[in-house]
Amino acid sequence: MGWAMLLAIGACVGALLWRIGLPRGLWTFVGSALMLGATGYALQGDPVLPGHPVRAGVDPVQLDPDLIALRDAMMGRFTGDGAYLVAADGMTRVGDTGSAVQFVLAGIDKYPRSFSLWTGLGTALAAHDGGRVSPGALFAFQQATRLAPQHPAPPFFTGLAYMRAGEFARARPYWARAVALTPKTVSYYPELAGRLTLLDRFLRAIEQQQRAVTK
Repeated sequence: MGWAMLLAIGACVGALLWRIGLPRGLWTFVGSALMLGATGYALQGDPVLPGHPVRAGVDPVQLDPDLIALRDAMMGRFTGDGAYLVAADGMTRVGDTGSAVQFVLAGIDKYPRSFSLWTGLGTALAAHDGGRVSPGALFAFQQATRLAPQHPAPPFFTGLAYMRAGEFARARPYWARAVALTPKTVSYYPELAGRLTLLDRFLRAIEQQQRAVTK
């Protein structure tokens, strides 16, 4: 009975992935994960054991839907390289930041000159490295900038990574660069400009507070 359920689950997963249009480059990755699970069941599974709830080994991560929508507006969603970012989002939501990085790397292997994927890699690495802009994350953002020096996405998401790390002053030049590169007629210009304005207010408030303390 256990093997029948395992095969049924595998068939359902395969049908679902085909239905949602999983990129062909990720089938090997997913297939390997399924085979690993099946092997683990074969070695250790016992269908007669009673079930019991378990707690996931990682904590889920809440992604900001507004930032996802902004990323899609800036870099596209329904594209070959964009599909890898969507897959990475799914891994990040369940707290598996390591797999999120691997999904983006799989995309870069197929689309090595995609500035979107290099930008996404910087974001994924920053999340995986404890929320800081690690050397690997910074390299990925810099590579995205080299591939698309006139696109606002790489500097914006570099700045966002610094914001999440609490390095607000370091984020400011990147966001200013992103706003400068964005035509005012583009749909997402008001959001970029608005975020920069809020950051400037925050930095001014911190500066005023520091001055008050030193007086």
